[in-house]
Formats: sequence, structure tokens, C-alpha cells
Amino acid sequence: MPKIKSAKKRVLQTEKKRVLNVARKSSIKTAVKKVLVAVEELDMVNAKELLKDAESKLARAKGKGVLHRNTVARKVSRLAKAVAAADRAKE
Repeated sequence: MPKIKSAKKRVLQTEKKRVLNVARKSSIKTAVKKVLVAVEELDMVNAKELLKDAESKLARAKGKGVLHRNTVARKVSRLAKAVAAADRAKE
């Protein structure tokens, strides 16, 4: 345990941020999974709505520094590509 006051404070801040970041990452994983399940079931109306939600969560994580911008771009791109391919396959 740190002895210096500022180091003690930093430990507390780091733990708060860690808990928030874990929650955000978990929320993103859930949102992405929901999109993929909707695509698998060819529920396109729901998939498009869920895609918007997932994109929003990913963008927020990028802004907060939880995920790297390239990681977010890759994930959004792959999700959008999957939804578009399923939409074409359904028609």
C-alpha cells in the first residue's frame, strides 16, 4: 500500500476507473452479441436497431479511452458488414 497521500488517492481513482471500464466493456460485448444473434435469426428490423445501440456504445468507449479508435472502427465495420450481408441474403 502506498504511504504518500497522492499515491493513495491515485489507487482509489484507478480502481474506480477499472470498475467502470470493465462494466463498459461488458456492456459492449453484450450489445455486439445481441446484434449477431439477431443477424443469425434474420431479424433485420431488430438487428438494425441493435446495431445503432452497439455503435453508440462503441463510440462512447472510444471517447472515454476504453477502446482504441481503430479497434472501434474495426468492430463497427464488421458488425455493419454482417447486418448488410444478412439483409441481402434475406431478400
